[in-house]
Amino acid sequence: MDPHFWHDKWHQQQIGFHQQQINPFLAHYWPQLALPAASRVFVPLCGKSLDMCFLAEQGHQVIGCELNDLAVQQFFSDNQLAMTRTSADEHQHYHTEQISLYQGDIFSLDPRITADVAGFYDRAALIAWPEEMRLAYVRQLASLLPPGCVGLLITLDYPQEALNGPPFAVSPTWIEAHCSEDFEIQLLDCQDVLADNPRFINKGVAWLNEAAYLLRRK
Repeated sequence: MDPHFWHDKWHQQQIGFHQQQINPFLAHYWPQLALPAASRVFVPLCGKSLDMCFLAEQGHQVIGCELNDLAVQQFFSDNQLAMTRTSADEHQHYHTEQISLYQGDIFSLDPRITADVAGFYDRAALIAWPEEMRLAYVRQLASLLPPGCVGLLITLDYPQEALNGPPFAVSPTWIEAHCSEDFEIQLLDCQDVLADNPRFINKGVAWLNEAAYLLRRK
């Protein structure tokens, strides 16, 4: 996606992708990763997600990367967190005691920042990319994660022809075909969540599956 697309969405506050509560799959399945409390956890394309607060509450050191500056600032202001801002090469670094967010392009993020992360969490990153750009993101994510790093991936799948993304439909077949080179993959759950998503209902989408995967970097 063109970066201007996302900057415009945040500027106009057209952020329907932002959830007002912790993702249920995250709360339910995160313990299965069995990460020690003090582990460093990477959240790509993090926005101002409340899920980062959940991860911090588990004792983790959270590292996020987000393209839009307003999203990062709103995360700290919405959660009444004092933060410090410094420059980190091409990125702006906003940090507080347990949460450290790098504002800028994930494709230029210094891999040293994530070199020792033990876990990662992707709810809105993979599904934000159209298919022609998605594989490049998977390869970049893999390049930022050390071997053995374990993560929770949450996707949406639906008849793509029924609705223009984002979020874009990502099928289990696509995950297996394009992620298995870099990750061991375990499907944890898949549920039809159409009834909870009026935007999809109003567009006549016949079904909407939300899936949770456990991924381990090879």
